[in-house]
Amino acid sequence: MSPTPSSPHAARAGLGLVVALLVFLAALLFGAWGVWQVSRGVAPPPCDPATTEELARQVAMLTRSDQVSREANTRLQSTLAEREEEIAGLKADVDFYERLVGATSQRRGLSVHALRMRAQTGGAWHFNAVLTQNLSRGSVSAGRLTLSIEGSQDGRLRRLDWAALRQSPNAPGVDYSFRYFQEVEGDVFLPPGFTPVRVTARLQPQRGAAVEHSVTWAEATAAPPGA
Repeated sequence: MSPTPSSPHAARAGLGLVVALLVFLAALLFGAWGVWQVSRGVAPPPCDPATTEELARQVAMLTRSDQVSREANTRLQSTLAEREEEIAGLKADVDFYERLVGATSQRRGLSVHALRMRAQTGGAWHFNAVLTQNLSRGSVSAGRLTLSIEGSQDGRLRRLDWAALRQSPNAPGVDYSFRYFQEVEGDVFLPPGFTPVRVTARLQPQRGAAVEHSVTWAEATAAPPGA
């Protein structure tokens, strides 16, 4: 049997396939050449030593500038916090004075408004007491303040009076004299091994009965508000 001749349509289809393949290969080669050219164009030129040194200097300068800005901001925040504490303390003082001498303030006789104890060296403690009175406006309240401290030592309860705290048998009290309020301060000494529990301030006016005010040691040694 003789071979069947191919049709003109099949011949044209084969020729078209070859042409398409050649076009595809040409496009692929052209694209690869374009990528190679672009990659050559974006490659950074080598930096000379002077340029490198200048860039390093600029980076160091910017880094230092940022560090200085951060340090300045930290100091500013700290200063603002301190000022806020001072303002809060001043507001508390104003409220205290208003309650004490204001037109609507409650009338009270001689009293201890606050009592604070602060540790010193060598077993010493510094005390600060705020005394107030507004019952007799315009009149002066005068007298002496003494402290006594209760606690334990060697497993037993013990009370240290003013003479023991001052380490002097005839130690006089701390004088006070004021119309509305006064801060009275001084130092006392605790013996080794003594554990304080409570402190009592005693006000002995020149006229009238004595006034006592007691607080726990934890209250007396706590940091005041705003400190």
